[in-house]
Amino acid sequence: MRRLSLQSKAFVALTILLAVMMALFIGFSRLGLQRGLGPYVAEIELGRMDWLAYRLQSIYQQNNSWKPIKDYPALWRALRRPLTNIQPDQLDLRPGGSSLFPGAKTPFLQDDPLAPPPPPPIARPTDGLAKRLGLLDVKDNLLAGSMPRPGHARTALKDDLGRTIGYLVMNPPEDLERAVDRAFLEKQIGFVAWTGAAGLLLALLLSGWLAHRWLRPIGSLIAGAKNVAAGHLQTRVPEQTDSAEFSRLIHTFNDMATQLDSVETSRRQWIGDMAHELRTPLAAMRAEIEAVQDGIRQFDAQTAERLHRQTMRMIQLVGDLRESVDTASLAPAKMEPTQPMLQLNEAVVSLQTRFDQANVAIRLVEPREWANPAQSPRVLGNAQQLHRVFLNLLENSLRYTDGGGHLQINASIARASSGSQLVLTFDDTTPGVAEQELPHLFERLYRTESSRQRAQGDLGGSGLGLAICRSIVQAHSGLIEAKQSSLGGLRITLTLPLLEK
Repeated sequence: MRRLSLQSKAFVALTILLAVMMALFIGFSRLGLQRGLGPYVAEIELGRMDWLAYRLQSIYQQNNSWKPIKDYPALWRALRRPLTNIQPDQLDLRPGGSSLFPGAKTPFLQDDPLAPPPPPPIARPTDGLAKRLGLLDVKDNLLAGSMPRPGHARTALKDDLGRTIGYLVMNPPEDLERAVDRAFLEKQIGFVAWTGAAGLLLALLLSGWLAHRWLRPIGSLIAGAKNVAAGHLQTRVPEQTDSAEFSRLIHTFNDMATQLDSVETSRRQWIGDMAHELRTPLAAMRAEIEAVQDGIRQFDAQTAERLHRQTMRMIQLVGDLRESVDTASLAPAKMEPTQPMLQLNEAVVSLQTRFDQANVAIRLVEPREWANPAQSPRVLGNAQQLHRVFLNLLENSLRYTDGGGHLQINASIARASSGSQLVLTFDDTTPGVAEQELPHLFERLYRTESSRQRAQGDLGGSGLGLAICRSIVQAHSGLIEAKQSSLGGLRITLTLPLLEK
C-alpha cells in the first residue's frame, strides 16, 4: 500500500467501503424480507376477506352490539367460512353450541339486497388461517378468534355513519419454511444481489473517474513542488479545477513560488550590489598602492589620508551591512519609556554645523508645550536606537538636498482607534524621487536615479541607512513610509505609538 499512488489508495479505499456497504445492504435486505414477509402475507390475506368484514358489520348493525358474537361461538365459526350458504335455520345458537343442524331460528341474519356477491369457489380455509383471525372491539378487547401478535394486519369495521365499531385482525404465519416461501425469499435476495452488484460496478467506475478527476491536481502540485525544489522558481501550477479547496491550495502554492522567486531575485541582486559597493573602495585602494609600488606616486600624508578614507568607507559599509542583515541586533535590548523629541532635538543640534556648511537650512516645528519635558510625548522604546533613526534620516536629507534648499520637520499627535500616535514628517526640497521608486527606498543597497545622486566627489552612504531605519521603527511597533514632498523633494513620515499618560 505504501507504494501505491494517492489516486490508487483512494480508489482501493472506495472499493472496500462500497463492498462492505453492499454486503451490509444484502444482509439487512434478507433480514428485512424474512421479518417483513409474514406481516405482508397477513395484509394480503386480510385484504381478500372483505366479505367477512361485511358480514361482521351486518351482525353489529342488526343488534347494535357484538353480543351475538360473544354469546354464540358457532356464529363466529360459521361467518368465517366463505363457501357456507348461511341460512337462519342452519345455526345452532345455543350457548356453547358447536355444530350446524336444522331446526334452529336466528334473528341475526337477514337477506340484504345490497350484500356483495358470494365469493368464488375456493378451497376451504385451513385451520392455520382460521386460527390466525381475530375480532376486536374499539378498545382492542378480544371478542372472538385469536389475540393479535406483533406484525399482525388489521382492518377497521365501520357502521353506516362511518364510525369505527371494531377491528378484524390477521396474525402473520408463524413460519415460512415451505418451499414456495423459501423460493420467494431466494428470488428476492437474488434480485437484490444482482441489483447491488450492478450498483457496485457502476459506483466503482464512478469512483475511479472521480478519484482521477479530483486528485489530478495533487499530481500537478507534486510535480510543481519537485521543480521548485530543483531550483526552477518560475514554476506555476495551472489553476484548472472544479474544487474550491484544490483551487485555493494551488493558488497558495503559486503565491509561495512567486514569493520565493522574488526573494531569490532580490538575493541575487543584493549580492551583486554588495559586490559592487565593496569593489569601489577596494579598486581605489589598489590603484593607490600600485601607484606607490610603481614609483608613480610617493607615499606621503595625502596618500595615507586617501587610503584611510577608503578603509573607513569599507568599515562603514560592512558594519551597516551586518546590522541590516541581523535583525536581532537592531531590536532594542531594553524597551523603556522615553521621549523621542529629546533624541530628535539632539540629532538636529549635532548635525547643525554640517547643514550650515552644505547651505541647507533645517527647521523643527513642534507644539510649544513640548518645550516642557513634562509635557513632551513618551513612547516605549530605546533612546539610542531612536537617536540613530533620526541621524540616518537627517543624513539622508543632507546628502540628497541641493545647496540653498531646506529641510522641515513637523511633529504632531494623531488620534486613532488603537490609541494616540506621534507623527514626524521630514520634508526636504529638490531634487525629488520618481513615484515608481518610492516603494523601493527602504530596500537594502537601493539607489535612486540621477535626480537624487550624491554630490560630486562625495562617497555618500552605504545604501543601507533607510533599511536600518525601517527595521528599528518596526521593532518599536511603528511605521515609516516615503512619499513625494510638496516642497519638491522627499517626504519621510514616521509614526510611533504613544504611551498613555
